[in-house]
Amino acid sequence: MEKIIASLFSKKPSLLFCIVMDLIGMASFLIPALGEWSDVVWAPFSAYIFYQTFGGLGGMLGGAFSFLEEILPFTDIIPTFTIAWYIQNKVMKNGTLKTTSKNEIEDAEVIEIK
Repeated sequence: MEKIIASLFSKKPSLLFCIVMDLIGMASFLIPALGEWSDVVWAPFSAYIFYQTFGGLGGMLGGAFSFLEEILPFTDIIPTFTIAWYIQNKVMKNGTLKTTSKNEIEDAEVIEIK
C-alpha cells in the first residue's frame, strides 16, 4: 500500500506555483459572459500542466479532475493545484500517509469538556 501511495506524486511543485495556477483558472470569473467559454480552452491546458507538474498516477488522476473542474460550469472556485500541493506536502510524508502512533495517542493529554 505504501508503494502505491509513494507513486502517486513523483514531482514536488512549489506552493506559489500552485496558487498562481489556481488563480489563472479562476480568472474566467472576471469576464461574466465569456468566462465559461474560456474554460473550454483552459481545461485541457490545465489538465496537461497538472500532469506535468505532479507526475505519476496522482498527476494523471489530478489532471483528469482538473479538466473536469475547469470544464464544468461554476466549479472554477475549487483550487485543484493547491489542494494537490497540500495533500502532497501536509497529508503525505516521504511518500507515505502521515499517521499518529499508538504512543502519541496514549501520551496525548485528555481534555474533559463539561
